[in-house]
Amino acid sequence: MSTSPPPTAVEPVEPVGQDAADAAQLAALGYRQQLTRALGLWQNFSVGFTYLSPLVGVYSLFGYGLATGGPVFFWSIPIVLIGQGLVMLTFAEASSQYPIAGGIYQWTKRLVGPRYAWLSGWMYTWALLITITSVAFPIAGYAGPLLGYPVNHATTVLTAVVVIVLCGAVNLAGVRRLAFAATAGVVAEVVGTVVLGLYLLFFHRHQGISVIGHNLGAGGSGGQVGAFLAATLFSVWIFFGFEACGDIAEEVKDPSRKIPRAMSMTLAVGGLATVILTLGLLLAVPDMGAVLSGKDTNPIGTILDASLGTVGAKFALALIVLGFISCVLAIQAAATRLVYSFARDGVIAGSRVFSTIHPKFHMPPGAIAVATVVPAGITLLPSASVARIITFAVVGIYLGFQSVVLASAIARARGWQPSGAFRLGRWGWAVNLLGLVYGVTAIIVLSIKTPASGTGFFDRWLVPISVGIVLGAGILYLLIARPREHIRDDARVPAQAAEPVATGTESIEPTESTESA
Repeated sequence: MSTSPPPTAVEPVEPVGQDAADAAQLAALGYRQQLTRALGLWQNFSVGFTYLSPLVGVYSLFGYGLATGGPVFFWSIPIVLIGQGLVMLTFAEASSQYPIAGGIYQWTKRLVGPRYAWLSGWMYTWALLITITSVAFPIAGYAGPLLGYPVNHATTVLTAVVVIVLCGAVNLAGVRRLAFAATAGVVAEVVGTVVLGLYLLFFHRHQGISVIGHNLGAGGSGGQVGAFLAATLFSVWIFFGFEACGDIAEEVKDPSRKIPRAMSMTLAVGGLATVILTLGLLLAVPDMGAVLSGKDTNPIGTILDASLGTVGAKFALALIVLGFISCVLAIQAAATRLVYSFARDGVIAGSRVFSTIHPKFHMPPGAIAVATVVPAGITLLPSASVARIITFAVVGIYLGFQSVVLASAIARARGWQPSGAFRLGRWGWAVNLLGLVYGVTAIIVLSIKTPASGTGFFDRWLVPISVGIVLGAGILYLLIARPREHIRDDARVPAQAAEPVATGTESIEPTESTESA
């Protein structure tokens, strides 16, 4: 007679052996399953989509894009979507083979090596931390009119800090709470972008569709091309965030298949929502000349008041605030996993604190503290300093992205044969090289066309200067601290449980320390 215990109830949405298979895959990559693997395709998409957040991007930079480039700035959307689509495909291939928390750092480590990966992750970590601030800082501009409190520097800082801390608390509560909040954020995003955009298109059009083919004199003596390139910041700032689907890989069921799908869904749905809302807003502008002349500095507010009335505008403001908060939450989640991934490998100061997992919530409180305290601290600086620091965010993220695209090309040249569930096959080289051309071009444009706070030398070259400072600090840390990968005993897999992971250039023995980072 069998003495096996009766089968226990399991969630019907996943096969019985999926959790074991996912843990075994992670073990083969060198890590013990410590985070809670509870997310399906929809939840993974929700985190990526709320990070990408077309609602936050459009409402933050619509006025800038229109005033800088004229209505023709709309065409920056498909250009950037195509370029970022190439980057997304590269990420999908890497994340499918290496579904590990920390995304960019882990992918580049296996594609090229630990030193390259450390600098890539360092740049991207700071970009994420600053992006949290850049999204939280404007919230008071919408929450103030919604809740009836004055918007000034003090309330702007207080609102940002409160939001960042509350998002930190939600992240600490566990990945299921994150998934629930991200799902609520998706609802707000869809209503605030697609529904509102379609409403404006059908019922409140003040401009003809042909307006998107003209710049209407925007750019002045700087020229139409220069004005358009400067206005592309609108689209560049929106279409990233899909990488967050890979940052939380160790909490996704069947990650090799679901993460690539979630990434593609994030970019596709985000692109569609952005097109609908941006077109709706453009055609609903009552007085285009007032915006381009600088007389109307808040075209979003003007459009909402004219088309929705007082009650409708309040509802729209509530959606915008919820979208901003869910975006902060998702970016903070991505930053937390990156800090945790660094710390688990023992390559940053305080690694033991930042990689320790809470026994109840199965989250790293130390890493969450970094993703909370640093962004909140940045908001406490003078307004001009915050504005200058934030300029690093987008180009820093693009540098992190291109480090993966370049790493993928280097690995292919060394003989890497992708073996994940998603592979580019014969298109791999073309996708990598075209993605690299797009990314380098975007970085150059961002470096010379991003709006600055002044006209002096420092403000004109603020982006490359800030990149140099962050990169220089990372190189100094590498030279002075000489971090090495020492995977902690309570995070690594017993030697007999893991096999070497072939990268096409070398084999990484996941249970032993690798070369110096």
